[in-house]
Amino acid sequence: MRHQELLEMISSQSSSFDTASLIGRSALNASSGSFSLLPAFPKIFHGRESELNDLVGTLLVDPARVAVLGPGGMGKTTLAMAALHHLKVANKYQARHFISCESTHTRDSLVAIMGAHLGLDTSSTSERAVVALLSAGQSCLIILDNFETPWEGLEGRANVEGFLALLTDIPHVALLVTMRGAERPKNVQWTHPFLRPLMPLDQAAARQTFIEIADEIHDGSEVDQLLNITDNIPLAVQLVAGVAASIGCTDTMERWNLERTVLISAGYDKRSNLDISIKLSLSSPRMLSSPHAAELLSLMSLLSDGISDLDLVQSNIPIQDIAECKTTLIRTSLAYVDRSGRFKVLAPIREYIHLVRPPYLGLVRPLRKYLLDLLELHTAQSFGVDLVPRLVSNLGNLHNILLQGLDSDHTDLREAILGIIL
Repeated sequence: MRHQELLEMISSQSSSFDTASLIGRSALNASSGSFSLLPAFPKIFHGRESELNDLVGTLLVDPARVAVLGPGGMGKTTLAMAALHHLKVANKYQARHFISCESTHTRDSLVAIMGAHLGLDTSSTSERAVVALLSAGQSCLIILDNFETPWEGLEGRANVEGFLALLTDIPHVALLVTMRGAERPKNVQWTHPFLRPLMPLDQAAARQTFIEIADEIHDGSEVDQLLNITDNIPLAVQLVAGVAASIGCTDTMERWNLERTVLISAGYDKRSNLDISIKLSLSSPRMLSSPHAAELLSLMSLLSDGISDLDLVQSNIPIQDIAECKTTLIRTSLAYVDRSGRFKVLAPIREYIHLVRPPYLGLVRPLRKYLLDLLELHTAQSFGVDLVPRLVSNLGNLHNILLQGLDSDHTDLREAILGIIL
């Protein structure tokens, strides 16, 4: 049905193309070997060789429809740009287009920016014109970067997905979208196997990235200490390395202890300011549609060890629809589930949330009581075989929760916690 609609659109549009549209078609076909409108190959690119190989392999399959997903600052755009310049990709596609969707919030604005990029006259740009131009052209790769911006809005999402589906009905047009979060748009037959959402760099790649920015003059143990606060998120690694290049590792660590994420949030956009990157995820329609998800994220800012599903349920945390809240945080990539099944939040996000939205006492109290009850069972040697590993996996959480209690204005609580510690 949609294929027939596409053919009708092409037929009706072909008879009404004006001169500007023909110029646009000519420009599209002539751009095959040109890099003039393409972003440069990323200058710093470490630790993504496996993901790049998988992405390039998928782009070589016809028809390629790929989504690069992951949290903000994880290097989605960088990976897409590396694939864009890969020799095999360049040889396969006669035209390649990299289109930023950061300023698009609706289907119409998405169509307009695509039309402008493809060379269509603004007065004649329409959905039909874009589809007809691409259909009449040669094989091409279109990368829609930051596609979550037009897609996020719940009211217009179906319209945006509808336009995306029309693009994917053109067999010789390959599509790659980068999106913050862990969800792919519907109504598109994405190429299998799916690319997994991007995760932090391994330690070796994070070190390489740091050294490339800050040089090799720094003590290795101090570098590792700084990398620990980044959780090896590429953006955080680059920003911390930039500070260390100016003032050294020791002073950078001292400033981090005082300023936290403010230290690496001096830039003016999400690519140079970690706080802005996190705020974008917090203000997304998906987060706003689940109002209690922010409460769970606030509590998670204390849980450096993450939390198991069992502990999440048994601790009776007073958050409505807590399972739905957990799903929302995962879908927006503000949290994730690690290989052992624990629900976690990356360190820079935890630090930012704890600074701007720390959990209130009533939210923490049930979890603190739950963990202390487990500790008492262990002390009384009245426990099952699973208690010790549960306690061990929550030691960091218990430490953070007790410290948070020491900062409380409630004298009785402080005295009780001091009694436990001492």
